[in-house]
Order: sequence, then structure tokens, then C-alpha cells
Amino acid sequence: MKTLYRNKLLGFCYSIFLLGFISCQKNSHQDNGGGTGLNNPVPVQTDVDFYLTKGNQSVLLQKQNAILAFKTTSNGYPDILVDTTLSYQTVDGFGFTLTDGSASLIYNLPTSMQNDLLNELFGSDSTSISISYLRVSIGASDLSASVYTYNDMPAGQTDMNLENFSLRKDQSNVIHILKKILAINPNIKILGSPWTAPTWMKSNNNSIGGSLLPQYYSVYANYFVKYIQAMKAEGVTIDAITPQNEPLYGGNNPSMLMTAMEQANFIKNHLGPAFQAASINTKIITYDHNADRPDYPLTVLDDAGARQYVDGSAFHLYGGDISALSIVHEAYPAKHLYFTEQYTSSNGDFAGDLKWHLKNIIIGSMRNWSRNALEWNLASDPYYSIHTTGGCTTCKGAITIISGVTRNVGYYIIAHASKFVPPGSQRVASNIEGSLYNVAFNRPDGKKVLIVENDGANAQTFNINFNGRRVTSSLDAGAVGTYIW
Repeated sequence: MKTLYRNKLLGFCYSIFLLGFISCQKNSHQDNGGGTGLNNPVPVQTDVDFYLTKGNQSVLLQKQNAILAFKTTSNGYPDILVDTTLSYQTVDGFGFTLTDGSASLIYNLPTSMQNDLLNELFGSDSTSISISYLRVSIGASDLSASVYTYNDMPAGQTDMNLENFSLRKDQSNVIHILKKILAINPNIKILGSPWTAPTWMKSNNNSIGGSLLPQYYSVYANYFVKYIQAMKAEGVTIDAITPQNEPLYGGNNPSMLMTAMEQANFIKNHLGPAFQAASINTKIITYDHNADRPDYPLTVLDDAGARQYVDGSAFHLYGGDISALSIVHEAYPAKHLYFTEQYTSSNGDFAGDLKWHLKNIIIGSMRNWSRNALEWNLASDPYYSIHTTGGCTTCKGAITIISGVTRNVGYYIIAHASKFVPPGSQRVASNIEGSLYNVAFNRPDGKKVLIVENDGANAQTFNINFNGRRVTSSLDAGAVGTYIW
């Protein structure tokens, strides 16, 4: 009797177990509504990729694991509304100046380390920051080991036909590295800017200050033609030039003064016609100096003869306000704007530089119609030893190179844009909400990018509002986030 009872009980328990197992299996297979089945959980996927840098350097361009999913529900947080129906300028790129000093430091790295670094800086894979725009000096800048031009002559001699023109001093470092960069990214845009004309063309026959003598205007125009043609022969296409770096400052070594009226005359009667005669399509960009003098590019553009040859105006921000770019845009909306230089100092603060440069150089220049945003020096050594006599001794590179590579604040400033906003992207509308400075883009692949800098003193939670749906995120004070969806 006991044996019979035990067998019935075991049979009953087995039946209950079997029914439960079948029920669980059935429920797990039927759970296809976005929930989690008991035995087959469905992971929740994020709608938005989020890369973060904090001012305290605890997080550096790091992809976050937070689930950012768009929802239709509202909340009490401020909205950054991204509106792709309102579009503005097209982006040409983000990057740095490849100075002679930068090129020499990279050139002297061991080959494998050099290749890895260049791929990290200019490549297109997930480990790269995808720099897409470079500025180079035409001749020496103050971050060259010595002063030189491409047509230096002994004292008292001239070379009106530029028979001694040569790129020799750039071939070992700058051109060599440019060729390696172009092998990685053949579409990178390159802007050339001179710090001085050959001294025999100048009023003071000196590398510091002085002006271009009028009798050499046509010769100097041909100097630019030869430069562009010689670089082309090396396989390097110069997309644009400015006639003079910082034409209102003659105290650097090298440097040269050029007033707005002088530049208008030079472009109208010499440089523009010389490019036209030589069938050169390289863009001519005026000014290339601080935002406190928008009257300079406006004076050049007011001259119809010069204006026909000018693609646009370039700015730095060692003086003035970034909104000056919009003043020029409003006067001449068909002409382009460029932001071509801002440095970070050796005695700067990472947190302060990150905030200021993202707010003004990346976000500010883009919101004021610039097609590019360039920081100054790509690379320096720890001692800032590569410079001319009297040149900058505090200009920190985006990277520091000695036996290895250290990534500095400039690297992250540019990377928050260059890695995610490729050339051909268009700026689209977004509102500034309190201390949340931001700029939005529509990429060629259809993805949207929003760069946000929390300029306030406290952490801020906010919504990204797109097409009536919201995703909620937060940034610590001084932090920068790039959002992609």
C-alpha cells in the first residue's frame, strides 16, 4: 500500500513539474514585446551613443554604457531641441596646424610608433579621432627650429624670377609626414599660411615685422603660385591659403604687417590674377587674425575687385568675441568663414581649457558659421624647445612627444568633434538652454550629432528633444558630451 501511494505521489509531482516547464518555455518564446522572458532575456538597446570627457580627467573621450532611449513622455528637465529642418553651413573639418616642429617630432618617432600615432590621429576606424583638416605654414612659423622661407637670398640680393625657389627645408619633415597622412586620409583639407615673405621683399629686410614692398607684390603672388605647384608636384594639394598669418601683429619671429587696404590691393591686382593665369583653384581666404577686428575682412570684401577672388575670411580668438564671425557673415552671406588658430598654454588648466575651447572654438565657431575649427600646434616636446628665437615657448601641442606620446587637452577638444562630425556634415538648429552650450549636425550618413558643454557650476540633467521624442542625460559641471543617434 505504501509503495502504491509513493508511486502515485511521484507521478503527480512529475506532472506538475512537466506542466510548469512547458508553461515557462511557452512564455519565454511568446515574450517578443521588448520585455525579458524568464529564460531568454532580451537586452534593452540604447538609441544614442554618448562619449564623455570630464574636466577632472577621470573620464577622457570614453563611450558611456548608459542606456539612452528616446521616449514620448515629458519631464521637468530643460530641452535641447535639435531641428534638422533648419540647416546652415557645411563642415570642412576639424584639426590642428602641422608645424615644422610637430612634423619633426613625429618624424623622429620609431616607425611602428609613428605609424600607430598617425593612424590614431588621421584614420577612420573606431580607435582614431579622424582629424580632417590641417593648417601648415608657408615657410617657417615661430614653431620652427629656425627662420626660413622658400626663397632666401644673401644680403643685398634679390630674385625677381624666383629662380632659387625651393621646398627643400620642408621636404624632410613636413612634406614627408604630410605624404604619410595623405596615404591614410587622401581627402584631408590643407590650408597654407605664411608668417613672412622673403626678407628681401620687405620694407625692413628683417624676418620680424616690416611690410611687403609694393614693387614685390607681383613677385610675391608668383611665390604663392610656385608654392602650390611645387606642393602639387610632391602629391600634396593645398586647398586654401591666407595671404598672411596675423597681419596686424609684427612682433613675432617671423611676422609681417599687412593692412586691410594693402591686402585688398595685393589680392585684387596680383594674387587673384596670378592664380587665374596659372589655372589654380586654391581658395584665397582673407585676414587670419583675431575676432576683435571684423572691420579688416569687411574692408577687403568691400572691395569688389578683391572680393571676386576671395572665398572667405579666417579668424583667431586671442582677442574679441567669436560672434564677430557672424558680423562678417551677415554682411557677406555668400562668403565662407573659417576658424584657423587657438593655442593651449603650457601653464593652462585642463578643466578650464576644456570648457573654454569647447564653448568658444568648437561650439562657438560652428554656431557662428565657420566651416572648420582648428587648434594651434599638433605636437610639442615636454620642454617646448622647438621654436625660433623669440617664438612661442608656452605653446602646448595636442600631444607631447618624447620617448612616447601623451595626449593633452587640445587632443580631446578637437576629438569631441573630429571623431564624430565628418566633412560634409551640416550644422542644424539647436537651442542654447541655460549653461548648456551646444551645436548639432546632420551627417552625410544621416546620423545626428550633438556636442554639449556644461558651462555651469553644477551638474545638469537635460533632454535631447528630436522629432517630438526625448532622451535624458546629464553632465557634470565643465564636462563635455558628444551624442550620436
